[in-house]
Amino acid sequence: MGHAPKRRVVAIGGGTGLSSLLRGLKAGPFAITAIVTVADDGGSTGRLRAEMDIPAPGDIRNVLVALAEKESLLSALMQYRFRTNGALSGHALGNLLIAAMSDIAGDFAQAVRALSRVLAVRGVVLPAANAPLRLKAELADGTVVEGESNIPKAGRPIRRVMIDPPDAAPLPEALQAIREAELILLGPGSLYTSLIPNLLVPGLVRAIAESRAPKAFIVNLMTQPGETDGYTAFDHVAAVEAHSAPKLFDVLVVNTGPIPEPLARRYREGGQEAVRVDREVLRARGYRLIEDDFVLADPKTGLIRHDAVKVGERLLSSLF
Repeated sequence: MGHAPKRRVVAIGGGTGLSSLLRGLKAGPFAITAIVTVADDGGSTGRLRAEMDIPAPGDIRNVLVALAEKESLLSALMQYRFRTNGALSGHALGNLLIAAMSDIAGDFAQAVRALSRVLAVRGVVLPAANAPLRLKAELADGTVVEGESNIPKAGRPIRRVMIDPPDAAPLPEALQAIREAELILLGPGSLYTSLIPNLLVPGLVRAIAESRAPKAFIVNLMTQPGETDGYTAFDHVAAVEAHSAPKLFDVLVVNTGPIPEPLARRYREGGQEAVRVDREVLRARGYRLIEDDFVLADPKTGLIRHDAVKVGERLLSSLF
């Protein structure tokens, strides 16, 4: 990608989607600020949240590792999970480090900053809020489900999600990064449990809406059981807008490449299908589409993800 001046990009999300995107973008001419969801309550993350009353460290840990200067032994240590039968069982060492650093620094955001220095992170990693957030979902039948990890298990369509407390404060640095951004990205990631929770933190949507920078939503490659069954690209955008503001993201990065058949079959068995791009609907509503074959298949894991380097290149060539 040459030695072009670095574009200030804010990437918003969580889960593995954001981490794999950032791994690709950090190689390009981007000065990255990641704003990461802290509403997770499963596994190691959930136990630390409950015991220490800190925001969820899991997604933050993955993003720190993804943006580390070199994914070194230190990165491997951050991702190490204890396999004992005792109290440490299932904990990721990186989650424990973030928890310990929060205690030492007296503040979660300060802890993330300190670990960023230790890992020589290329960019800035910010939690969406500096306090623990609990996610709730109202389902189509009116039932309310609490907890990020329980929402996809409910097995019914989601009407809307909410955060508790609803008045969680965004970090001033996050608002500043959005104000200074030359490009704002949302996704890829779990729509209702990784992406939308960030947009429920008051003030973040206003800052995004006021920005003059191009705003692109990277639409997921596949639907997700319990969250986006049968969703088209437009359904994804409509859900984002229902929780934020109309046309908040007016550029859509959509995949038009095929999913390799053996992998497609595996996904189908797990109740997932490729997200259909309903071009006519999207164009009629004035969205700008960046279309390409963005599929990167990993034969080792049997998973597909976005070709993040290609996403970065297409964003640069299409928007600047």
